[in-house]
Amino acid sequence: MTLKQAVGKLHLWLGLASGLVVFIVSLTGAIFTFQDEIRDLTERGRKVEPQATALLLPSRLQAAALAGHPGVQASTVWTTYFGPERAATVFFTDPASQPIMVSLNPYTGQIVNEQNLRRHFFSIVQEIHMTLLLPEAVAKWVVGGSVVIFLLMLGTGLVLWWPKRKQERKQRLTIKWGARWRRLNYDLHNVLGFYVAGIAGLLALTGLFMIFPLLLDSAVLVANDGRTYPQEKTVAKVDTLQAVTAAAQPLPDIIYRTVRRRSPQAEMVLIGPVGTGKAPAYCWAYQRALHYYRRDEYAFHPVSGQLLLAHFHAGKSTGGKLSDMNYDLHTGQILGLGGKIVAFLASLLAASLPVTGTLLWWGRRHKKPKPKPRVAATALSA
Repeated sequence: MTLKQAVGKLHLWLGLASGLVVFIVSLTGAIFTFQDEIRDLTERGRKVEPQATALLLPSRLQAAALAGHPGVQASTVWTTYFGPERAATVFFTDPASQPIMVSLNPYTGQIVNEQNLRRHFFSIVQEIHMTLLLPEAVAKWVVGGSVVIFLLMLGTGLVLWWPKRKQERKQRLTIKWGARWRRLNYDLHNVLGFYVAGIAGLLALTGLFMIFPLLLDSAVLVANDGRTYPQEKTVAKVDTLQAVTAAAQPLPDIIYRTVRRRSPQAEMVLIGPVGTGKAPAYCWAYQRALHYYRRDEYAFHPVSGQLLLAHFHAGKSTGGKLSDMNYDLHTGQILGLGGKIVAFLASLLAASLPVTGTLLWWGRRHKKPKPKPRVAATALSA
């Protein structure tokens, strides 16, 4: 067996082992790519008319959102501002353990939409994409292992695709649309696989970084040329033994005002739960709404509202910025609408590879043998 034949065998069996998972993960990823644009078109209340008045404080929004849900624990409440032209949201878990998201007009506090995310289409798509609806501990290895195999298959696929002679490259780069279905399927698998390999590999790698944070830490270390930045790893701590004066205002309001003052250019502000009294209260300020790259991070004392820690985007290392960029790279939105289109097409084509690969394998297994040449009658008579 030659090296290329061995690579072909490896490519085949890895593909058969991971094909179904890769197909599901790639297809749901393609569907999820334009979830914001689709929801803007299909859901009421996503956008609001900008007004000259200031946005309401988070305590007002939370009071309006929770009025119809008594018994909600403050430790489950998240509040997000998406800028002057979009509804704000209050997310929480109700007493029945249902994840509820309430959208409100940030100028008036009027509820414009309420959704149970457990039954929301894109929440289900995202859950399938991330876990295949399996328990998290199992999904981590099933999905993560399949993504690793997919990356190996991209590499072995390029080895199999690579032509021996230069004159064969044009043939390997074009699809013969008029050919019979077996040849067409072969071209769809090989040619499209070559074109999509780079982008699909990037999407798979950034997905792995989410599943296995240690891999992301390694990438950050490489991006920083092996240098470490301890200040970026600093974690805010609360001394629960130290007596502090309780804040005179609602803690979410103190956090919101502080973040607005220190990150005035931020379009999106996400305020985490503040109800534990023992763990810090966190807040993230993003430069652009629905983009998660350029962000400042804050931690506050859960009782006094004192600012404990602040990490600003401008002061982060190259690796720290790469880490912040990971989600936007994975979804393609780092490059705006054009990046999303590329990510969508790459995901869709990646989903096609297990299908065309399986058909290729099936066709070879069930290929009709060539008929034996008929013996001439004169030869028989002789």
